[in-house]
Amino acid sequence: MATAAAAALQQTPITFQSRSPPSAQLHSRPTVKFSLSTGLKLPKLTIKPLLRRNRGGGGASGARMADSAARSYATALADVAKSNNTLEQTSADIEKIEKFFSDPGVLNFFTNPTIGEEKKISIIDEIANTSSLQPHVINFLNILVDMKRIDLIKEIVKEFEIVYNKLTDTELATVTSVVQLESQHLSQIAKEVQKLTGAKNVRIKTLIDPSLVAGFTIRYGSSGSKLIDMSVKKQLEEIAAQLEIGDIQLAA
Repeated sequence: MATAAAAALQQTPITFQSRSPPSAQLHSRPTVKFSLSTGLKLPKLTIKPLLRRNRGGGGASGARMADSAARSYATALADVAKSNNTLEQTSADIEKIEKFFSDPGVLNFFTNPTIGEEKKISIIDEIANTSSLQPHVINFLNILVDMKRIDLIKEIVKEFEIVYNKLTDTELATVTSVVQLESQHLSQIAKEVQKLTGAKNVRIKTLIDPSLVAGFTIRYGSSGSKLIDMSVKKQLEEIAAQLEIGDIQLAA
């Protein structure tokens, strides 16, 4: 299914219209506008029937369906990137998209059914212009808007990360700390994770969490199943457990 979707995504006719004069088109990543009236055969994507079925379903079944749909889209995008030899660049584009859609206001805009597709496409146009996204990534975002599946973007990002890591033998390690750690410390952490996992590559993702008080945590493995906790918060919790006094309250 993902292979067919990737083929459809790659072969879909696309027209990018520059705001510059015709002679300036396709030079130095021009501002682009996606046209839905240029023969884009979106209904022929293999994954469409799966995504449109029982969309009103909820609970665990609905969550599983959303995960399956996100996985199909992510795999299709990865297949296209691999065939174009742009897997690394596509991964970088996905990181840009993740940051953009981390803004709740942006996500609410794109998932608002009262806002027309034309306005949403224009915003994607701006994203493409300011972030220098690759054409097939722009196409991918427009497909999500047209199929009304842009609400899956966060799940797709996660699934793409999983697919990318498998294709490149990469271990993802999420390092959470109170303040941003210096690059040499992150490099040392990456080397230690590589020793623990035997992975060819290690990618470090950083998060900030003031509740740790001090220190840091490292989460890695399948879906972050393994945890190394070197935070002061954890130490305080262990002390509290040993003393059987519950949560420790630090006096101001």
